[in-house]
Amino acid sequence: MNTNISKEEKEKLSKHIDDTYSSRQIALDPKGYFLIQVNQEENELIVKHFSNDIDEQGIAKDPETGEPLKCKDGEKRVPIKIFKGKTAKEVGIQLTEGKEPFPISKLDHALYLGRELQKAEYCLMNGKSYIQD
Repeated sequence: MNTNISKEEKEKLSKHIDDTYSSRQIALDPKGYFLIQVNQEENELIVKHFSNDIDEQGIAKDPETGEPLKCKDGEKRVPIKIFKGKTAKEVGIQLTEGKEPFPISKLDHALYLGRELQKAEYCLMNGKSYIQD
């Protein structure tokens, strides 16, 4: 049995798996959501934690107005807390260890943040742009 596959085949398989899992329905974390940024000038990762309320249909709503949160509405929301660090591990530990309450309540959310922080760290270390998935 030949287990050698080309780089192109690996990339195609990886994209297929990613597309399959990205299209599944997920339940939002009631503790909020995070926006991850890379600051090349300060050589750091910035993670902003925002609150939300989730209704019976699983729709995230602004806790102040009760309106559904929009991805692009021009409104500036104020984060609950901002986490900063030089590495994914440093920020990840801030999010999951130490004094409770923690800003994450779902394991799938924690895993997602770990993956995104690793991508952001790679971009930081290699001077690349980072776009959160």
